[in-house]
Amino acid sequence: MVAARVESAGLDPWRLGGELWSAGSRLDGLCFSGANLVPLRGDRGALRAFADRARRHGRACSSIVGRAELVLPLWDDLAVHWAPAREVRGDQPLMVLAGPPAVEPDPLVRAVRPDELDRYLPAAIAMFTEEVGIDPRAGDGGAGYRSRVAELISAGRAFARFEGDEVVFKAEIGALSSRVGQIQGVWVHPAVRGRGLGTAGTAAVVERLTAMKRVSSLYVNGFNHPARVAYTRVGFTQVASFATVLF
Repeated sequence: MVAARVESAGLDPWRLGGELWSAGSRLDGLCFSGANLVPLRGDRGALRAFADRARRHGRACSSIVGRAELVLPLWDDLAVHWAPAREVRGDQPLMVLAGPPAVEPDPLVRAVRPDELDRYLPAAIAMFTEEVGIDPRAGDGGAGYRSRVAELISAGRAFARFEGDEVVFKAEIGALSSRVGQIQGVWVHPAVRGRGLGTAGTAAVVERLTAMKRVSSLYVNGFNHPARVAYTRVGFTQVASFATVLF
């Protein structure tokens, strides 16, 4: 996510949507501070320095997310200063697939057209609410979330399988750098779960990323065993563990 932003926006905080913090004379520590706080690398001393800066600035992020070995110590330093977290997800396997999927992609999964926003949006809201635990329409009536989803659709990075007017599978390429595409928001309509739509649909998105010469990446909650099984069938392997602190 951070690499994709820097590649497209550079380091100017206004265009980047946040700041890159460094620690050490040789950039031994690196952290992105924006809508999310994302520690990228650093030893315990660097993480303490980032925590101190974040504490002085006050919490403006909606989550802390990244590799578990960085996020959890950072949160240990911040927890006593920031309001209690709504949830800490300490085990989120980070999975990658460099190449085509190991299963047949769903031929009915396609890019969502801009004129299909209103058909796609209810599925996106259902996914977000189920995954994050809050309604993305809270606060502004959904205007901000609708705008973000519309941007993904306009960029050709939202994918769905429609049955009639209803979305039965959806997924997005949330961040796209020169090397990696991050798959996010994978969701299957509750009425058709267990039919393999999630596996084949994810494979279809991987196929798109393979054609773009990108490595496919995603992370999943450790307790979501059905999703982990599906991603393994597609060909994903775990390379690290993420953690997310939600506010």
